[in-house]
Amino acid sequence: MKNTVLASGLLLSTLLSGVAAHSVQAADYKVDVEGAHAFVEFKIKHLGYSWLLGRFNHFDGDFSYDAKSPNQAKINIEIDTNSIDSNHAERDKHLRGNDFLDVKKFPKATFVSKSIKFSDAENAVVTGDFTLKGVTKTISFDVVKVGEGQDPWGGYRAGFSGTTSLKLTDYNISYNLGPASTHVEMGLHIEGIRQ
Repeated sequence: MKNTVLASGLLLSTLLSGVAAHSVQAADYKVDVEGAHAFVEFKIKHLGYSWLLGRFNHFDGDFSYDAKSPNQAKINIEIDTNSIDSNHAERDKHLRGNDFLDVKKFPKATFVSKSIKFSDAENAVVTGDFTLKGVTKTISFDVVKVGEGQDPWGGYRAGFSGTTSLKLTDYNISYNLGPASTHVEMGLHIEGIRQ
């Protein structure tokens, strides 16, 4: 009887370990930067009269997500600040300099989530640490699940989109752009391939 109980316990433990391993594998995604199905964008008001738009061309990251346990999701993003692109070479040179991103000293910006709380199947609030120009702040922003499912090449994908507003002076960017341009709006639109 003792051996039967022990054997049953070992079998159950093995099965649960297999299920847990499968769940972790099923929930891990690599952001599809190779296929250019992800974007880190920004916009800021120019003198209060129009919007200046741009993006970061090079970044990478991963996330975990399981629709059965959405609040266990996590995301990590690393941005190459030197890849800033506002479609104007001289302006980009200025943005890379000491007045703004100081990319020689701070070549990377990062976001690491600490919690993700879904209010329903599609909407969530992500909280995590965002580091820019050597300053780390805990920020929260809304995200929307765009969708998930099989792709035409036999893989499985999931995508999310979110935006947040960052105060420039919080990240040691004090260059005076006028009273209408104290904040920059950041957009993160990612599609991940399940690993």
